[in-house]
Amino acid sequence: MTTAVQKTTPRAPRKVTPPKPPRRFSPRTLVIAAVAWLLAALFLAPYLEMILTALRPAKELRDRTYLPSDLEWSNFIDVWKESSLGDNLQVTLLVAGGATLLVLLVSLPAAYYTARVRFRGRKWFLLLVLVTQMFQPTALVVGLYRQFYQLDLLNSVWTLIVCNAAFNLAFAVWILSAYISSIPAELEEAAMVDGTSRFGAMVKVTLPLALPGVVTAVIFTFITSWNEFVMGLTLSTEPDKQPLTVGINNFIGNYTVEWNYLFAASVVAIVPVVVLFAFIERHVVSGLTAGSVK
Repeated sequence: MTTAVQKTTPRAPRKVTPPKPPRRFSPRTLVIAAVAWLLAALFLAPYLEMILTALRPAKELRDRTYLPSDLEWSNFIDVWKESSLGDNLQVTLLVAGGATLLVLLVSLPAAYYTARVRFRGRKWFLLLVLVTQMFQPTALVVGLYRQFYQLDLLNSVWTLIVCNAAFNLAFAVWILSAYISSIPAELEEAAMVDGTSRFGAMVKVTLPLALPGVVTAVIFTFITSWNEFVMGLTLSTEPDKQPLTVGINNFIGNYTVEWNYLFAASVVAIVPVVVLFAFIERHVVSGLTAGSVK
């Protein structure tokens, strides 16, 4: 009778990782962190006050207490039902979205051409684009009102779209031109050697690489058009055809101010922009630094 001897392989010794020492912060780091938190609290305090006032009952608007005794959530429902806030929000979405789309359709070809073609008068063209950025809507509001009045285009969404696009076009051309200039032209030449046209190389090669710059132009144009007040107040006089910024201003009367409704409408106005910026913030940061390092 034979017995089988089972050979066992010796196990490798288990590695024991020493515990990480506790992270120690230098006094300088603690001071910087404390200052950063303090600045953040200072910037966030008005928004907190706005939310608390929006939830404050009408009878407690003149109280000196910071926190309301009861949260009046019905303020948001009342401000939506008793005013044209829904129509104002729709107008603002159409104006901001339409102006952003129009700016992209015009600025992308202009920025691409100025970045890739060294034509005569290129510097003067860029200087002219920069000069148009210096004009404020307030300085041109009388002339614009007269012009659109003669064309019977007051109280029109298309009028606000054209005006907002015109005042944001210069920045979009500059930021996109700087970003496209930082992309090597050899990538497009290689695509054109393979049979792609100039337009195809721009769409398939340059635009995907210039996405952070495009996103920066989009968010800048959208937020600027969303927050625009002077042109909306001047070129639209009917309450249901005014943008949201003008609609919020209607809660300020001659003798009284409905603070709870005013701040409730303000909260509704800032939520879409905050959500949009939170999603594309990383693209905005990289796009704003376009062309800074060569």
